[in-house]
Amino acid sequence: MSKRVGGRVVLLAIAVIIVLLMLKGTVLREVSSPSMEGALRDACAPVQKIFMTIGNWGKGALTFPLSLLGASRHNRELTEEVSMLQGEIRKLEEYRLENERLKKMLDYQPSVVSYTYSPVTVAAVISRDPGNWFSTINLGKGSRQGIKMNMAVMVPEGLVGRVIKVSENTAQVLLITDPRSAVSGLIQQTRSPGLVEGTGGGAGGLRMINIPYDVVIHPDQVVVTAGAGSFFPKGLPIGQIKSSVRDPSGLFYIAVIRPFVDFNRLEEVYVIQKTKV
Repeated sequence: MSKRVGGRVVLLAIAVIIVLLMLKGTVLREVSSPSMEGALRDACAPVQKIFMTIGNWGKGALTFPLSLLGASRHNRELTEEVSMLQGEIRKLEEYRLENERLKKMLDYQPSVVSYTYSPVTVAAVISRDPGNWFSTINLGKGSRQGIKMNMAVMVPEGLVGRVIKVSENTAQVLLITDPRSAVSGLIQQTRSPGLVEGTGGGAGGLRMINIPYDVVIHPDQVVVTAGAGSFFPKGLPIGQIKSSVRDPSGLFYIAVIRPFVDFNRLEEVYVIQKTKV
């Protein structure tokens, strides 16, 4: 019952408003008195204000979801643009670091040429075996760029290995940390000879065997390539002695070597373009 009464009241109010608006229009056309016209405007002003408020609210209610949709789309576009710009920044940073590395390699290249008496080629490391990280690396240059079998490979820090396979545009390098590798070496301070070989495993270590028993060995002594009769030019840095022990026969020492080269971070290398000393 109360709902019916409330509904009738609302309908009555709307009817009154409509009648007032119609009267306003009729009277304004027929009555020319300014005072009467002003009085009617004043009487109808509250009703017009209510209708204007309702109209504005309705307009806002209709347009608000659309504005939210537009804001969401704009936010998504901005997010995508930010992600794209961040990607470009990362690429530019990678280019900058690559340029720094290449500049360092090119600056050091004359020094390599001067003590190897051989031209060198800078080559990028394009891949390596993830299952045997310290065994081989693959270079992005091959026979078309003058790379040949058994050429020595190094970086400014020291010896890396030698070329064991060559195609037209790629080459594979056996690292000195691989157990198949053997390099004639010298302890720089005493000129004592030995054979440097890779120990394999996950650490990429080196050891020097066949060091004469009468040699005095100290930690941090430097080991370099011996040169003669080897694939490697003489005097290339290999590493430093960490420790030493007698071998089982008692006739020689075995020294553990800490490589100068960080074999985890090889990106560009020098290929020394001669195959025999």
